[in-house]
Amino acid sequence: MRLFAALLLLLSTALFAQDYRVDTLAEGLHHPWGLAELPDGDILVSERRGRLLRLTEGGTHSEIRGLPDIAAAGQGGLLDLALHPDFADNRWLYFSYSQPGRGGAGTAVARARLAGDRLEQLQVLFEQRPKTSGGAHFGSRLAFDPDGYLFITTGDRFHSRDQAQRLDSHLGKILRLHDDGRVPADNPFVGQAGALPEIWSYGHRNVQGAAIHPATGVLWAQEHGPRGGDEVNLIKKGANYGWPVVTFGEEYGGGRIGQGSRMAGMEDALWVWVPSIAPSGMMFYTGELFPRWRNQLFVGALAGRKLVRLELDGDRVVQEHHLLSELNSRIRAVVQAGDGGIHVLTDETDGKLLKLLPAQ
Repeated sequence: MRLFAALLLLLSTALFAQDYRVDTLAEGLHHPWGLAELPDGDILVSERRGRLLRLTEGGTHSEIRGLPDIAAAGQGGLLDLALHPDFADNRWLYFSYSQPGRGGAGTAVARARLAGDRLEQLQVLFEQRPKTSGGAHFGSRLAFDPDGYLFITTGDRFHSRDQAQRLDSHLGKILRLHDDGRVPADNPFVGQAGALPEIWSYGHRNVQGAAIHPATGVLWAQEHGPRGGDEVNLIKKGANYGWPVVTFGEEYGGGRIGQGSRMAGMEDALWVWVPSIAPSGMMFYTGELFPRWRNQLFVGALAGRKLVRLELDGDRVVQEHHLLSELNSRIRAVVQAGDGGIHVLTDETDGKLLKLLPAQ
C-alpha cells in the first residue's frame, strides 16, 4: 500500500509538472510594475523609475513619451496600467503614479490617448489628498468593472495609517470613478459632510492587487498586512475593512496593533497569510488554455517569491497552490494574455516578462 501511494504521488507530481511551461518574453526591465496587452499584440510595461515601454512580439522595445512628472523614489514611481474597455476605438490608456507636490507625493491617476510611441491629450483624473512625505505604500491598482466604472486602490503611506479610518482622507481607500474622472452619484459617501466622495471602501493598508470577479462583476482586492496579516477581500460598497483597528499582523518590531483580528461593523478577510507573502498583482483566470484553472484567483507574491493560485468555491477560498517558486523571483504582476496564456512580471533590477503556456 505504501509503495502504491508513493507511486501515485510521483505520478501526480509528474502530471502536474507538465501543466505549463514558462517562456521568457523580455529581460532587462528595471523594476517593472504594470502591464497591458494592446489589441495588436504589443505589450505595454511600466517601470517604476518612470519609463513606459512598448514590447513587440519580435522582441524589440521602444519608450513611450509624454508622461507627467513622477516622484520615483522608494515604492513610488510609475505604477499600474489599464486600457479603457473601448480602447480599440478611443485609445485611452490609464496609469497610476506617485505625483509630486506640496507636502511630498501622493497616488494619482491619469489617462492619455496612445498615438504610436507618444501619449497625447493627457488628463489627470485623480489626485490623492493629502500628499505626504516618505516613499512607501502608494497602492495602487486599476480595474474597470463591467459597467465601465474605474476602481483605484491606494495605500496608507505607512506613517499615516490612522487616516485609513478617516473619510476626509484618500489614504488607505478604494475609490470609484467614471471613466472620465467624474464621481458617480451613487458612491456611498456622496453628500456626507466631511467625506471625500470618491471613496468606495476604507480601512485598507496597502492595496496592490485588484480584479473583477468574472461571474459576479464584484471587485476583489488584496492588501499588505504589517508583519503578517496579508489579506484577500471581497470589496463591498461603503464597507470598513478594519486597518489599523483590526489585523492579523503585528508591528515590525513586535507588539500588538489595534484591538484584535475581528470587530463588529468591520469586514472579515476571505483569506489571510501569516506570515506575510507581500501580495501584489491579482487576476481571475478565464481563458481556455488552462481549463483546470478557470475562475481561480492568481496572486503574485513579492516576499513570498512565487505565484499563488487560490482555488475557489463561490466566494470561498478552499485551497492554496504555489507556482514558480523555483524562479526565486519577486512576482509583481500577473495578467491574462489575449490568447489565454498568463503574463507575469518579476520585480527586479533585471526584471523579466514571462508567459505561462501549456506544456508541449
